[in-house]
Amino acid sequence: MNYTKETTLTPAETTGWRDDRIGSALRGENPTVLRRLEAGFAVIGDTQFLPGYSVLLVDDPGVQSLTDLPRQRRRRFLEGMDRLGEAVELACRNADAAFRRVNLEILGNADPYLHAHIWPRYDWEPAELVHRPVWLYPHERWTDQQHALGPRHEALRCAIGTELDRLADDE
Repeated sequence: MNYTKETTLTPAETTGWRDDRIGSALRGENPTVLRRLEAGFAVIGDTQFLPGYSVLLVDDPGVQSLTDLPRQRRRRFLEGMDRLGEAVELACRNADAAFRRVNLEILGNADPYLHAHIWPRYDWEPAELVHRPVWLYPHERWTDQQHALGPRHEALRCAIGTELDRLADDE
């Protein structure tokens, strides 16, 4: 697979990228992009209440579901999801001894384009949520600025990118 490093921009350096995540990634304007993968973009999540949360975005905004892709591109997308999941797992395990596992999800209920969620899970999560779906976290966790992606996440962001590069080299 061909992985290329993307320019790192802070969210303050761009405007409107959230309204067109895929288009802005294609134009090199999406500051959350970690790497360009063969069938999409590995991005770090806007919210980091579970540090390392990442998403794989398909590289065609017209693709709404996995089955919209021809079988070979579908495999490449799933391989990218696997690779991003492994990179998040390795980076988060190295960053936090309380790392437990990674959850991978393709849901498609809210955003109209194909994407896969990569959720690191930790032992320090609230007892009532640690074994439950991430989507059950209270709304405040998703919107609280203390959990917004920012400069304090740069080390983890770099670690995930480094793991993506290393995993690509292992092929």
